[in-house]
Amino acid sequence: MNTDQLMTLAVNKNGFIFDPENGISYTVNDTGLFILKHLQKGVDKDDIISLITEEYDVNIENARSDMEHYMAMLKALRLVEA
Repeated sequence: MNTDQLMTLAVNKNGFIFDPENGISYTVNDTGLFILKHLQKGVDKDDIISLITEEYDVNIENARSDMEHYMAMLKALRLVEA
């Protein structure tokens, strides 16, 4: 998966995200911000799922589902490539 586009995003601690390449801004919740920051650090998707279970005290199935939905959203917004 290519996450190069994520590296160009400006992200603040409140979940406001700005894409300087196209001028579009986004907002994310705490979980989305958590996932995005780890993706920007190059953390593997499966490792992020494990981190979600630790940080938010959710089971692996819910964490995996959240991660898959988030990745689908990033793909739809063309912020990651498969």
